[in-house]
Amino acid sequence: MGRKERQTTILVVDDEQVHRYMLCSMLREWGWRCVEADDGETAVAAVDKHTYDAVLMDVRMARMDGREAFSRIHALQPSLPVVIMTAYSSVDDAVAAIRHGAHDYLTKPLDFDRLRLTLERAVDRRQVVERQQHGTEEEAPLDTAIIGTSPPVLELLEMIRYVAPTEATVLIAGESGTGKELVAEALHRNSLRRDRAFVKVNCAALAESLLESELFGHEKGAFTGADRRREGKFVQADGGTLFLDEIGETTQAMQVKLLRVLQEQELQRVGGEETISVDVRIIAATNRNLEEEVRRGTFREDLYYRLNVVMLTVPPLRERGDDITLLVRHFAALFAHKNRRRLEGITPECIELLRRYSWPGNVRELENAIERGIILMRGEQLTEKSLPLTIQKMAEEQDAVADARPLSLSEVEKEMIYQTLDETGGNKSEAARRLGITRKTLQNKLHKYEEEG
Repeated sequence: MGRKERQTTILVVDDEQVHRYMLCSMLREWGWRCVEADDGETAVAAVDKHTYDAVLMDVRMARMDGREAFSRIHALQPSLPVVIMTAYSSVDDAVAAIRHGAHDYLTKPLDFDRLRLTLERAVDRRQVVERQQHGTEEEAPLDTAIIGTSPPVLELLEMIRYVAPTEATVLIAGESGTGKELVAEALHRNSLRRDRAFVKVNCAALAESLLESELFGHEKGAFTGADRRREGKFVQADGGTLFLDEIGETTQAMQVKLLRVLQEQELQRVGGEETISVDVRIIAATNRNLEEEVRRGTFREDLYYRLNVVMLTVPPLRERGDDITLLVRHFAALFAHKNRRRLEGITPECIELLRRYSWPGNVRELENAIERGIILMRGEQLTEKSLPLTIQKMAEEQDAVADARPLSLSEVEKEMIYQTLDETGGNKSEAARRLGITRKTLQNKLHKYEEEG
């Protein structure tokens, strides 16, 4: 039976029978087939033997918790989307699963509208992965330099596939160094304008007067040094795509001029009177929260909505799980070739260190770190010793934080008893009085601590 003919199947994993029954009843009402598993161990065995479109799994279960079950399921089927259900007290566990590749998490009590939307997206993502892995006659592979198979990246790639063939203006949001320019290039390369120019402008790199000339061009004599007419980026991109990087850095005066071009598809060169018509698709990018900038009055609301026909958000590297390993290997091979260094491999310790680091500078920081590592490596393997000291130090600090855990109630009690004894100089009667217990109770507890070593 073909993929399109098979009923969508969701594996529901929860050790509470009533909750499983309620969820499966709802899933069946939505037209899906539901398979139940009463603990993580059963779920792992089921995934090992059968095919599912998505997994809906509780994080707290008696025999095997959701985090361990997810880890094993992900190892068996990396492309199988897993949605974690959790109470607010266990959100940290769910977020940790997301960082290692889980699709999403939902907090209890569940919002059923969000549950349905989340599962629909999970199922869609599963289909995207299968198309990417196997290909279809109806759909050509996406032409992109973006590297990654993590759920956030696959969702981004699917959005690029949908949006690229349209004429929609796109706003790309994301932290610095996440690869917004690669997204813009992918939109152009998979559009009907792919055979025309893709022109890039960094709006943060130029003062307002220079940016105006860069974008719109200028006439000879328009300003000091303008010894000839110059066509601007809009004209250079005519018929193609213009990428306005760091659009949030433009002044309000420049925003007014950009808005006019977007609305009318017409412009004038600096110092000129001729009206020039252009056919340009605009893609803009920013690392700022433009909604907040609009509220502050630093970014024009009308331009924001003109740019934000479709918004694509590029995920930070810390949320991309196993993509770090793929990127490390890619950059290592690239820079080894570029610097004529023989590279036999990367040590597991190096990979693990890079995976633990938080990457505030995102992919750009990772790229720079690997280039430095390749240049400074001794021997033919990339090791953690060649990496920047900041990465080594921060990873050690993260380990220390991860190893720290809150004390249990009995441990807190024990610490309090010994601290009170220290404060009373070992006087058990006074210590018992301060603790609000009898001397005999104190002696029993001390005896118990001695037996426990």
